[in-house]
Amino acid sequence: MTDRIEAAAAELRPLLQEFILWAPANAPGTKPDLVGPAVLWHRLDARDDVGLWQAGDLRAVLLERIPQVVEDPDEAADGMIPALRSYLTFLSETGRLAKGSASLDALLGELGEIEDDFVEAMEDVLAERDWDEEEDEFEDDEDESLGDFEPFADEIADLPTIRLRPDSELAAAARGVTLIAQARDLALWVGSGRKVGEETLLTEEEVKEAVRSVGLSDAQTLWNLWNLAIDLEFLAPDDDDTVSVDADTAAWPFEDDDDVLDAWLLGLHSVDYGDPELDDDDLTLALSGLTRALLVRVLVNGGSRSVGELREELAEAVTEYDDLGPDAWAAAGDPLAPVLTWLTGYGMVTVEGDEVRLTPLGVEGVVHMVDDADIDIDARPAIDAMTALDLLTLSADLPEEEADAEFAAWLGLREPARAAAELLEAAAEDDADALVRVQAASLVGSLGEVAVPAWSEALKVPSLRPYAATHLTQLDVEDAPEPTQADTHWLILDMWTLSAGLGRAEFVSSLHDIGPAQQIIGLLDVIWKVPHPHLEELLEAVGEAHPDKQVGKAAKRALFKARSRG
Repeated sequence: MTDRIEAAAAELRPLLQEFILWAPANAPGTKPDLVGPAVLWHRLDARDDVGLWQAGDLRAVLLERIPQVVEDPDEAADGMIPALRSYLTFLSETGRLAKGSASLDALLGELGEIEDDFVEAMEDVLAERDWDEEEDEFEDDEDESLGDFEPFADEIADLPTIRLRPDSELAAAARGVTLIAQARDLALWVGSGRKVGEETLLTEEEVKEAVRSVGLSDAQTLWNLWNLAIDLEFLAPDDDDTVSVDADTAAWPFEDDDDVLDAWLLGLHSVDYGDPELDDDDLTLALSGLTRALLVRVLVNGGSRSVGELREELAEAVTEYDDLGPDAWAAAGDPLAPVLTWLTGYGMVTVEGDEVRLTPLGVEGVVHMVDDADIDIDARPAIDAMTALDLLTLSADLPEEEADAEFAAWLGLREPARAAAELLEAAAEDDADALVRVQAASLVGSLGEVAVPAWSEALKVPSLRPYAATHLTQLDVEDAPEPTQADTHWLILDMWTLSAGLGRAEFVSSLHDIGPAQQIIGLLDVIWKVPHPHLEELLEAVGEAHPDKQVGKAAKRALFKARSRG
């Protein structure tokens, strides 16, 4: 799922770069970077098309998702709504608000309706965090639970890079998860409009019938399965006394990989259902968090651990975290039995002999849990499953040494000529993604003569031709076309696109790198002819950012010509 988020972020990056360039001239005073989380989760939760915004999308993203993921609620309360107003206006004015979307007026109206609720939600998040900080300050370790990951933060940060399997493999594993299939069967047994009681949801006869229907050996896990079915949205309450199966439940396992993984992640916190349940509530509470405690210890040990070592260490931990810990441990008999049964049933671990090992699905899940705990962890796509686009996207965010190491490992699994072709094909997928294009050109350029066939093929792609012509000429390839003035101008526009994404100071510096004002004016007089996807936004940004008024005027003239030619 991590690679799904990365893929969505990569998909959105060019559009957000354009918006950042558009905003200073068209929406001064707004903070365009604040739209990132809202736009990302709109893409992940609501719509496959980043340009499709329908009624209710803003409410769902801003009031339901953002309070869960916001990093700075104070800044979001002040600036996210204005930034989204500007972003939606940008989509509308640039023709990127997709067909089927609500009108701009309707979307802006919805923002106005929920603005007070959003600010209140951010204040609630802030108050909750302040409360948590106060509790931490005054109670110190008393607030830590057995399943907290924070005490292991340093060990997690020191782990070698964790490699995540691709979504296709994870989805295939999730389709075989026993507990989800049982939750589906239970939900189908419940059916539509089943009445539930106030004190006990089901009668004794209904419990027996449900156990038989789902194929359980006894009723012990029935209620955990019931809760899992609700987590998975297989079951939902109709009103105070009836519950019904969701219409899509019977379709599990779903065909679409994203739908499968979304469902599996909905039930991820069900790991807590693996904690032992005892007759005494206080003793049960003393073992609360045992399943998470086991998972984090397996993770920091490299993904596997012996049951004996886990049993010994967790017994000590239970004693340390709760005075009733020793009594609870003894009363549970084998406290790790329900833990391992649930984790195995949810596809997160395997147990062979005395060894507990995280499955690829389990690694994915624990990485999500670590992320949720706001702990740093180095998790990346597996090298053997990494596409060229994965590599290019990842490398852009890594220090040079690490990026070089990733490239070397990826290159080691394919012929250099094939690697060059894959990288340039990935760069050709989106003309608007200058960052990926520059990354690809740099990596392919490092391969030397072996990349000549790939460069020759790239001459046919307008966005890559400037790079191809430049490198083929440098390699003294016979009959290679010389880079034209238009090629050089394209390269300059790509560099400006990257610098604009780094902030105003970097952008202004890149303008000064061209030369004095008169030289920039001369460039602006011709560069407007280049059909670059970010041309208009960049010309607007030049006019806004350059301190010389003559440059600003030249940028406006160039922008007028660029807009008039089409």
